[in-house]
Amino acid sequence: MAIGIFGGTFNPPHRGHLQAAVAAIRTLDITALYVIPTGEPPHKSLPEGTPNGADRYRMTRLLFAEEKQVTVLDLELRRAGPSYTIDTVLEVQQMHPQEEIYLLLGTDMFQGLENWRQAERLLQIVTPAVFARAGGQASEITAFAKRLQVRYGVQSRLIDHEILETSSTDLRANFSSRTGRNLVGDSVYAELIAQRHYGAQPDLEWLREQVNAMLSPNRVAHVRGTEEEAARLAKWWGADETEARMAAILHDVTKALGSSEQLQFCVKHGILMDGTMKQSAKLLHAKTGAYLAKEKYGASSAVVDAIAYHTTGRNGMSLLEQIIYMADYIEPTRNFPEVCALRELAYIDLESALLQGLELTLTDLAEQGLKPHPDTEAAIKWLNEKARVKRVGI
Repeated sequence: MAIGIFGGTFNPPHRGHLQAAVAAIRTLDITALYVIPTGEPPHKSLPEGTPNGADRYRMTRLLFAEEKQVTVLDLELRRAGPSYTIDTVLEVQQMHPQEEIYLLLGTDMFQGLENWRQAERLLQIVTPAVFARAGGQASEITAFAKRLQVRYGVQSRLIDHEILETSSTDLRANFSSRTGRNLVGDSVYAELIAQRHYGAQPDLEWLREQVNAMLSPNRVAHVRGTEEEAARLAKWWGADETEARMAAILHDVTKALGSSEQLQFCVKHGILMDGTMKQSAKLLHAKTGAYLAKEKYGASSAVVDAIAYHTTGRNGMSLLEQIIYMADYIEPTRNFPEVCALRELAYIDLESALLQGLELTLTDLAEQGLKPHPDTEAAIKWLNEKARVKRVGI
């Protein structure tokens, strides 16, 4: 029976780590592989913005969740001070006193082994197993392995593995530009988006997939139409097109929940509700959607507010809020008598189009015998005052 130890900062854990682990299990006939995120590396400081140990441990567990022979341990994260491999190996040896222990290493780490803490003692316990990068490193590894064999009597192993060439530094930078999803897998990606690790912003195609799975086909068509309308309006009026798309994709994310479910969601997450909202699932879905956009998808405050007020409007609406309100109102699947005129007006005078849309909402509510939300009345008052100022030239 053979045991493997695979350590690293896992900052972030990615598919390269997963592929390497699978290759090691196959090549070395490992029965159990322990993946161990480093607490405090002794040879270098963790980069600024690195998630804490608990977060890296959680993401690493997500990456390896489907691998039955892999166990992610927090041995080094629970240990104070620098994480020395010898200490970890001794703990694993106590767990498996009779088994051969392979220590999985990249080429650079392997060639620096003699400089590690208690290197001679370490090499008495473990068998180094090395991942070779492309470019002729196999010969270098073989030469160094012979050196270790002569000096320490250890027989190193070479892992047959096509390494996924990716830089963790580059990967971390990719997340903030909405790329890198394919290199970490969906479960890790969802976690780092929700927790905003590395300044991550969601890939919009991934976001669409997430949201569409929660909606009916008709609602998917509406959301897609709203996104494209929001993107056009944003480009026309000089707003951030990506934020407009993100707000539009998420604006109806909780629309499928019924009134009671919306209320339960609000209570569970401490979302404040007024009397008017409690009467209407249509109003509540804007608030629950805004909460989910922030907590699950890492939306900015501007996007969150655009979602929160896309059904009522409010006093002093931002440009993005106006765009999302109007995009929702006039997107291509909408079909009511005034929609064509509103579509045209939205590209001539956005605030006038918004005012007309809000006033139409008041009319619809009155016909249904419903009371408008105070935010809607405040938005209309604000827009009327702005229009009056324009007319008199103040």
